Amino acid sequence: MSMKMLQRINEGLHDMCHIWAEEMKNVVRDEGVLIFFVLVPLLYPILYSWIYNNEVVREVPVAVVDNSHSSMSRMFIREFDASPDTRVAYHCNSLDEAKDLVGRQAVHGVIYFPQDFQTRINRMEQSHVSVYCDMSLMLTYKAIFQTASSVAANINSKIQTSLSGNTTGREDEITIKPLDFDEIPMFNTTGGYGNFILPGVLMLIIQQTLLLGIGLSAGTAREKNKYKELIPVSRHYNGIFRIVLGKSICYFMIYSVIAAYVTLVIPRMFGFVSLVHAPDLVTFMLPYLLSCIFFGMMLSCLVRYRENVILLVVFSSILFLFLSGMSWPSSNIPGTWKAVSWLFPSTFGIQGFVSMNTAGARLGDISLQYICLWIQTVVFFIMTCAVYKFQIDRVKKLRSREQ
Repeated sequence: MSMKMLQRINEGLHDMCHIWAEEMKNVVRDEGVLIFFVLVPLLYPILYSWIYNNEVVREVPVAVVDNSHSSMSRMFIREFDASPDTRVAYHCNSLDEAKDLVGRQAVHGVIYFPQDFQTRINRMEQSHVSVYCDMSLMLTYKAIFQTASSVAANINSKIQTSLSGNTTGREDEITIKPLDFDEIPMFNTTGGYGNFILPGVLMLIIQQTLLLGIGLSAGTAREKNKYKELIPVSRHYNGIFRIVLGKSICYFMIYSVIAAYVTLVIPRMFGFVSLVHAPDLVTFMLPYLLSCIFFGMMLSCLVRYRENVILLVVFSSILFLFLSGMSWPSSNIPGTWKAVSWLFPSTFGIQGFVSMNTAGARLGDISLQYICLWIQTVVFFIMTCAVYKFQIDRVKKLRSREQ
């Protein structure tokens, strides 16, 4: 290797370190960037985890309309009220009265017993209990419906045993449950909403705060630079790779710490399911962070003013969460939208991390997501270099015209 080549490599490394140091200074000096890079990733996971820490809703208020006034309807109401998930908050004389309570959100459901509820059972006929649920919140609907179904199944079992003429308890057990089974919940053992949604939200927070911080930094650079470009006037910024790598190293160093805090500390702090293996997580987070960084740097060319990036990220956050397959099964997402989801690191990052954190998957089990993240990293790096080269060429043309 010639001395000239060694000198150029040494100069490139020196310039890259200079750019890294300047970018780190800009991050520390800019309150907005510091908030999105440090404060938001530290506090948002705590806020979300604290909100979802109860996992399931308890004591959902329900109104009861009992036109039967029978011993069996009262037994149903007692068992329904004894459940930890629901409570009988109101006894109404009519459905219209109960409907008014639902409209005022005083209750989230109604249990209705017809006048002939027990009479039909005594006649050996099928009777009905009507359950009306407020579908605007799925968690309350789940609590009311499952509790009503469980109570109905329990009363059905008692009626079966009373009519069977059995003489032993074992015969009663076989009558109630002729085909026995064991229900063993896997992975999300609590069945809670926090364990379901939090891993995806944590990965999305990493991507969105990176986009916010990088975009805010780019908007600040444009507002300060008279050429309205990302690249300052300095000899250290005379190479594409040194610029991109210098800036990305700065962001990567910050978010290596943030990612460890978000993915390892937060789930354990709030007692959520965490089956992830640390070596696999480190290996997986490397391409995820890099793809998010280069994705943010590539999109920063669209940011002309600091405020624009906030609107862009706020608008896209819910879209990214839906496209990832967390809120709606990815198998039921139309092919066009599924192809769109492959453009964003959060899609593969959320899918991979949820499998590792909740299901205990190893790196080999999520090889597809891992490979796709590396492909995104390479593609976004090339596109970022192309964007920055375009910026530099444009700056040179503007300067040459002024001279």
